[in-house]
Amino acid sequence: MESLVRREVADGVATITLDSPRNRNALSVRLLGDLEARLNWALGEESVRVIVLTGAGPVFCSGADLKEQRVAPDDPHRAPVTASFPEIMSLIWESPKPVICRLNGTARAGGLGLVAACDFAIAPLTASFAFSEVRLGVVPAMISVTVLRRLEPRAAAEYFLTGEVFDAARAAEIGLLTRAVPEEELDATVARYADMLLRGGPEALAITKGLVRRVPALTVEEGMRQMAELSAERFTSAEGQEGIAALLDRRPPRWAPRPA
Repeated sequence: MESLVRREVADGVATITLDSPRNRNALSVRLLGDLEARLNWALGEESVRVIVLTGAGPVFCSGADLKEQRVAPDDPHRAPVTASFPEIMSLIWESPKPVICRLNGTARAGGLGLVAACDFAIAPLTASFAFSEVRLGVVPAMISVTVLRRLEPRAAAEYFLTGEVFDAARAAEIGLLTRAVPEEELDATVARYADMLLRGGPEALAITKGLVRRVPALTVEEGMRQMAELSAERFTSAEGQEGIAALLDRRPPRWAPRPA
């Protein structure tokens, strides 16, 4: 059976594409299984430095496959299918490799959990978004774990509770997106971010990604103590020493892309 998620890698960048446009890349059990496999491949592949998550067709992801969420009449207590969705969002969130979400178009509900889990999210200005769960009588439960770490509290209440559709400019304003750009600039913007990330040391990127999430929860005193230790450790690390030597020698570090 053909996979619903494609993968390709070039120049250190793995592109993982949701490829089920017939149902707007809905999060079916099969698609989620394929997505988890592709993500694990990218995380384990040494040549991959940056991951780009995108979709085929006009919609990035419409959320859960509702056909799979209907309870069978003869088994009213059966829980709706969630498959590996929590594990997938955790994989993206905890990934030591930076993950860029390239939104090819609109996203709804569960699709926004994927968007929020990524380190960067770039969408065309023509895209629209909505947390439509309450209008179906369900709640944005699982995706709230990533989304509420991105959205401003007032905006989260507004859009979680109303289910209102909002545009890409508003999504960037409230923290759901990194950038909202004209459609013709989407690929160039994603490529620019990928290129900048490839210039960072792989270990340094992984550690810095953790800092963004962990340091705000520390007290100032504890933060200063832990970060002083980490700073000394990184300056003396092999990667840190290579970066310093490269700068002083006026050459690219070993991990940086070579000029064409």
